[in-house]
Formats: sequence, C-alpha cells, structure tokens
Amino acid sequence: MIDLWPLIGIVIITLGLALKQNTLLVILIAGVATGFVANIPLVDILSALGQSFTQNRYMSLFILVLPMIGILERYGLRQRAEVMIGSMKKASIGKILMTYLLMRKITNGMGLNIGGHPSMIRPLIAPMAEAAEEKSSSNLTESKRQSIRALSAASENFGNFFSQLLFVGTGGLLLIKGVMADNQLDVALETMALWALPTAIASMLVFGVYVRGISAQVNERETATDVVEEK
Repeated sequence: MIDLWPLIGIVIITLGLALKQNTLLVILIAGVATGFVANIPLVDILSALGQSFTQNRYMSLFILVLPMIGILERYGLRQRAEVMIGSMKKASIGKILMTYLLMRKITNGMGLNIGGHPSMIRPLIAPMAEAAEEKSSSNLTESKRQSIRALSAASENFGNFFSQLLFVGTGGLLLIKGVMADNQLDVALETMALWALPTAIASMLVFGVYVRGISAQVNERETATDVVEEK
C-alpha cells in the first residue's frame, strides 16, 4: 500500500491558502509537517529550510526597498499621480489610458507600486475615461461604458505585467537571479532589467494599437445602432 502521508504538505498549503492565512507561515508549517511524517530529523528539516533561504538570498534584498516605497506613498505619491492625470486638457480615452500606462511603467521601473485595479482604475482612471467620452459623445450607452471600463482595466494589466522586471530590486527579478545563480549562470540584475525594457516598450505600442482598434469598433457599432433606431 502506498504511503500518502508525505503528501500532507500539499493539503496544508491548500487549506491554508483557501483560508487566507499567512502564506509564508503556511509554507513553513507544510515543510516541517512533511519532514516529520517522512521521519526526517528536526535538525535536518531546519538545515534544509536554512539552505533554501541562503540559496535564494537575493529575495531578501526586496525588504530593503519596502521602507522607501512606504515613505513615498505616505507623503502623497498616489495623490500626485492623480493630480497629474486629472490636469490633462482635451482629455480623451486614448490619452488618459496611454498616460496612465506610461506612468505605470515608469513607476514600476523605479520600484514603486502606485497602481492597481481597486486603488487607481476603478476610482480614478475608468471614471475619467468615461467622462472624457461623455464630453465628445452625447450618446454614451451602457455597452460602450462597459467597453471603456474594460479598456481601463486592460491598461493596468499591460502597464503592470509587462514592466514588473524593470526594477533591479523587484521580487520576480531577484528570484530569477537566485535560480540562475544556483545553476552557475552569473547574470547581473542590471542586465536582466535591461532586457525587460524591450518587452515594456513593445507592450505599450501594442496597447496603443489595441485601444484605437477597440474604440473604432465600439464607435462603429454605436453608429450602426443609431442608424437602425432612426429607421
């Protein structure tokens, strides 16, 4: 009969994450529990945990940038970003979303996280894009409003996902550095961040084309609907 007790760690991680417990604590408990049921001495378990930590020591550098980010946000970094976007004259959907996209990439490159769907898109960017469309169009239907909101959400996805590795102290880049170092591949953090730049630029160009294409499709659909209603 197959002994499944060593798989208890998977159960602990699944339950812990489902209950929204502290991720690090859940993983630590799962590792220790797995070691115990596998009859591994406590000293060996702690040794394995310590070895894993030292092998991925680059991840601990991320802790150094947290105080700086917290201080900047405490003294109104997000509010300044809101003022900058809100001061745009002759705003349009494309200008608002592309400005936010560019700002998101620049701040990501500085290691600052001022964006997000709940903190920026829903309360600020999406309403501004809708207001800009209301000024230029007298007929803002519900379907068009939903399309604008979807584009606003997409600007956050393009801006954040494709620029996460631009900062040398970001967690993802440090994790990659640790894994490559374990495999005797010595690549500088600055080099990896530099190679992430073309992807960030390309994603911005793609999003610009995407916004123009979707906006044109929405306008054509709305125009066709108006013509049908008039007939």
